[in-house]
Amino acid sequence: MATDNPVAPWGETVGVQFDENKIAWVSFNRPDKRNAMNPTLNREMLATLEYLENDDRCAVLVLTGTGDAWSAGMDLKEYFRETDGKPRGIQNKVRTEGTNWQYRKLLSYPKPTIAMVNGWCFGGAFVPLVSCDLAIAAEDATFGLSEVNWGVTPGNLVTRALAETISTRDAMYYIMTGDHFDGRRASEMRLVNEAVPADQLRERTIELAKKLTSLSQWVVRGTKMGFRHSRLMPWEAAEDFLYAKHDQAILFDTEAREQGMTQFLDDKTYRPGLGTYTTSANK
Repeated sequence: MATDNPVAPWGETVGVQFDENKIAWVSFNRPDKRNAMNPTLNREMLATLEYLENDDRCAVLVLTGTGDAWSAGMDLKEYFRETDGKPRGIQNKVRTEGTNWQYRKLLSYPKPTIAMVNGWCFGGAFVPLVSCDLAIAAEDATFGLSEVNWGVTPGNLVTRALAETISTRDAMYYIMTGDHFDGRRASEMRLVNEAVPADQLRERTIELAKKLTSLSQWVVRGTKMGFRHSRLMPWEAAEDFLYAKHDQAILFDTEAREQGMTQFLDDKTYRPGLGTYTTSANK
């Protein structure tokens, strides 16, 4: 394991398990609160993500929830009741701690990330959901943006997260009515990549994670970062940025490119679009 910090930062509100596929299963771990995110969880999750960046046991990070929920969103008691009347600086600190990992860290995480939505996903939980690269949901998972029903607007970056993934009509309907929807509907709207029966959820997630770990990690990283950032750039800037990511991937993993080109052009053992060429990672 390569890490600067020998003491794992998870354990209280965040759970982490590793498996033989180099998947780190990172869990919201407050099942008695339907895994609602409180300030302690936000701090622990940020520290966990930073730790796993340099942990060789983690090639793909799967974000899921303990028990019957993914996350019920923000812990209302700790976010609102316990900060009401407190100085503005304390309220801003609590907000920033959530944003630091849900958006700033997770959205640009250097390793592939998959949201495995196993149950309830409400309110503020939409931000880490969208910040993950890919998402698989149980068909019977329940999603909702119910803030309008109790007198507030969607908190944090929830509205921006919706605008990133689903159509304006769908987003407006659910944030204005507070109606909930299931995993099948989430897949139809492309909030998640796909929905599967609950008893197949982990198996399908492992299958997808293993596909990602079979590829050059530097190429996967450059590809995801290229998409994340270039889509917001002018074309000219995007051209420079994407070529820089292309050259960076080759610089850090020359073997992958050489193997792919040799198998396609010389050995005739690989045809692009019909499979994955053989790398040292997937032999």
